[in-house]
Amino acid sequence: MRDMKTDIEIARETTLKNIKEVAAQVGFPEDEVFNYGKYIAKVPYKLIDDHKVAQSHLILVTAITATKAGVGKTTVSIGLGMGLNHIGKKAIIALREPSLGPCFGMKGGATGGGYAQVLPSEDINLHFTGDFHAITSANNLIAALLDNYLYHNRSQQVGLKKVMWRRVLDMNDRSLRNIVSGLGGSANGIPTETGFDITPASEIMAILCLARNVDDLYARIGRIVLGVRYDDTPFTVNDLGVTGAVVALLKDAINPNLVQTTEHNPVIIHGGPFANIAHGCNSVIATKMAMSHAEYTVTEAGFGADLGAEKFLDIKCRQAGLKPDLTVLVASTLALKMHGGVPESEIKLPNAEGLKQGFANLDRHVANLKKFGQTVLVCFNRFASDTDDEIAMVMAHCDELGVRCVINNAYAEGGAGAADLARAAVELIETQPSQPINYAYDLEDSLKEKITKVAKNIYGAGNVVFGPRAQKEIALLEKWGMGNLPVCIAKTQFSFSADAKRYGSVEGFEINIKDIELNAGSGFVVALAGDIMRMPGLSKTPQASHIRLAEDGNVEGIV
Repeated sequence: MRDMKTDIEIARETTLKNIKEVAAQVGFPEDEVFNYGKYIAKVPYKLIDDHKVAQSHLILVTAITATKAGVGKTTVSIGLGMGLNHIGKKAIIALREPSLGPCFGMKGGATGGGYAQVLPSEDINLHFTGDFHAITSANNLIAALLDNYLYHNRSQQVGLKKVMWRRVLDMNDRSLRNIVSGLGGSANGIPTETGFDITPASEIMAILCLARNVDDLYARIGRIVLGVRYDDTPFTVNDLGVTGAVVALLKDAINPNLVQTTEHNPVIIHGGPFANIAHGCNSVIATKMAMSHAEYTVTEAGFGADLGAEKFLDIKCRQAGLKPDLTVLVASTLALKMHGGVPESEIKLPNAEGLKQGFANLDRHVANLKKFGQTVLVCFNRFASDTDDEIAMVMAHCDELGVRCVINNAYAEGGAGAADLARAAVELIETQPSQPINYAYDLEDSLKEKITKVAKNIYGAGNVVFGPRAQKEIALLEKWGMGNLPVCIAKTQFSFSADAKRYGSVEGFEINIKDIELNAGSGFVVALAGDIMRMPGLSKTPQASHIRLAEDGNVEGIV
């Protein structure tokens, strides 16, 4: 492995192509590419061609259960796309947009690493094209208009007995989780217990990522349920009469964004829901745009396969009519050792027993993906601390498991380092592609049945307990005829269970569903499991403490 430069050094030494040149590589008409500077552009969703989508190959990249050590799933996604182009295939990568919360919080930037990066990373990780700001504004416009409606109609007995809409902010801020608004006298509104979620958890984010076009966006926004009337009927955005205004704020955000890799391969980045508190996938529009202009599309789903891949298959693919031809499962020795009980401070040291014990987590994810009918390719994401003996152990275990395993070196070598992974992906797609999706549940199942099936059959839970609030909400939603919607379980990303400290392959545990939230516009029901929160907090030393604007105008510390 070469003496590696830092991510930022590699990024700044890369001479980027004008984005119109990148667009031309995959057939985007020049007059349809709307530049945001030299290296970023938006392309209109009307360039999606459903006939070409049906002929393209979709590759899903997911991972074993997340750890603080990371597995490098985004770097693998970028590297695989680069590798496919390196071996002569026409490939486009479709990713989620980074959120400012993780960028300034625990995770830092989300544009890959080493020689497998998406550029310009600083712009992508910060304000990018303003999509997140548009989503935040659209969400909070609804909140302001709803408050205004309640204020002006407070004496006319047309209020709501329950308000279900919260404000959002694209920043980790635990102080805003639960607040009281409308204080300071009657002129300042109606005192109300409320709070903020993070923007990636907004239903507007989910809607943008699942909408097919503007007409679909209108329909989805209009049916968002904001609250409950006194007669127990739902009150929607259409009832509020402001659907058009909300859509107007999203007129540019609905179109996906085009950027490039360190090797000038096209990347479409659009939308950014988290998989631990939302459905964790980039937009349907982005995925179909890539598939309309490429032979192979590489996309990813957030966190481990129990969260991101399950929601990608059960929610996104079901709604969009998509099916991956292959699923790549990313693993690393560092993450496997943590799942094998090795302390984080020791995971870079050789530990054959710890590695062996961690295989159980890998095995569970492989088995789960096969339940969905997926052909699985294990990607061993190589780190500098890996030994030949450890690599041999992983390869031998995958051989015993009956799944192909390929080493990825894209971080250190770019597309050439992912060429073997790309060849393996192409071979599997050509010889044994994934079967039609065997969903984790049927839409005709009750909400409790759907949640229970995911918890028991995917997570390995022994029992699912529905708290009083959850049971009350389920009864109301089924009364409204919403029981046929898919479910999106919000839980910790660090464990199959709802306990973030239970690594490995735990099973037989109890999952407590504390509350249920309706996302009628996005078309699913959110189940809150354990202590998961839809507004993260910041660590004692967040990434923000390392970020600064240098004298040369470059941002330091974000990647």
